[in-house]
Amino acid sequence: MAIDVEGLVAIDVHVHAERNAGEPQDPVTVEVLDAAARYFGGHPPQPTAQEVADHYRERRMAAVIFNVDDEAGMGRRRLGNDEVLEAARANPDVLIPFGSVDPHKGKLAVREARELVAAGVRGFKFHPNTQAFWPNDRSVYPLYQVIAEAGLIALFHSGTTGIGAGMPGGGGVRLKYSNPMAVDDVAADFPQLDIILAHPSFPWQDEALAMAVHKPNVYIDLSGWSPKYFPENLIRYTNTQLKHKMLFGSDYPLITPDRWLSDFEKLPIKDEVRPLVLKQNAARLLGLDAG
Repeated sequence: MAIDVEGLVAIDVHVHAERNAGEPQDPVTVEVLDAAARYFGGHPPQPTAQEVADHYRERRMAAVIFNVDDEAGMGRRRLGNDEVLEAARANPDVLIPFGSVDPHKGKLAVREARELVAAGVRGFKFHPNTQAFWPNDRSVYPLYQVIAEAGLIALFHSGTTGIGAGMPGGGGVRLKYSNPMAVDDVAADFPQLDIILAHPSFPWQDEALAMAVHKPNVYIDLSGWSPKYFPENLIRYTNTQLKHKMLFGSDYPLITPDRWLSDFEKLPIKDEVRPLVLKQNAARLLGLDAG
């Protein structure tokens, strides 16, 4: 069963699987989550990939789902890509799988990326903060080459992160790696590679907007923030120059799609732009059949 785009309310391009079914959470992840709960005043759920599928099917939404392999940067064992792929195969009407490989693994990362492409992922998620790498480090370029040659998407976390927030030294997580301008080199050097900059890119929002205006292959997902906190310039560009390049993303489970959509409804977004952001832009970018 393929995704019925016409029957969807929205396509969420930024959704996390947080744990594997039947397995305890990694102790480093537990420490990070406990710190974030104290810092932000709440502890989000930790869904499996199948639980994500169930959540989104109930809402008539599709979800781009992934986890993050940041073993080298964070010292926590990755969840791995297998459960995401298995859940996507079992729920092809709602889940669109992205893979994740740690760039520090070099040739092994390239090999794994090729295997994931063959297994059916539709893109790859990178988190420069937690993976502790500069996106424009030339040593990572062979990995991008695999993704570009397969015609897939590279999604980069951009801006600040709640991971490590409130921990001594921010848990060692360095914000500098997720300045979106480091991805500008990648967009220039791989013009055939579609790139999504994830999140309003605080404190570098203008840089992200400039990149999306300048580079045809750069898009922005609006995940990780409630829309009521979107800066004015982000709303203005969503309504105008970048109306075909803005994508709905929630960052579930950190923000539920219900809350995001409710807050987005209150923004002064043009009527003709809303369906572009919520579904049509993502359907085109992901190559989904809208018929």
